[in-house]
Amino acid sequence: MLLTELLHPGILRSLAGSGHGARVLLADGHYPASTATGERADIVHLNLSPGVLDVTTVLDVLLRTLPVESAQVMVPPEGEPEPPAIAEYRSMLAPVEVGTLGRFEFYDAARSPDLALAVVTADTRTYANLLLTIGVRAEGTLTPR
Repeated sequence: MLLTELLHPGILRSLAGSGHGARVLLADGHYPASTATGERADIVHLNLSPGVLDVTTVLDVLLRTLPVESAQVMVPPEGEPEPPAIAEYRSMLAPVEVGTLGRFEFYDAARSPDLALAVVTADTRTYANLLLTIGVRAEGTLTPR
């Protein structure tokens, strides 16, 4: 048994093979993961049933598992209000900067060869997609044996 709360074998394998600058996509249930992800990315489907597992739940676990350097969210067209999921992500990720991208710019960013992992959730909220860039582990966080 592992000492981390993250136990999903596919996610662990993908994160272990990733490094500084690699990206992780947390996708809502509406995201076109089969066509809007990088060719090298591992895709993990956690979308068992609508609303059963959302992006916020996955983000909560990942924030205790890996350092996040930056993040980007998909935003609706200009003039439409910011979706509640985005405010939630900003709060959870603070003080990490959360950038914004339009829908098609977000898809392009997620198709990057830097995308290491896409986690497809059953989040039913619109514009609940989040793109994380893995940071560097802080000095002093490794315990020598």
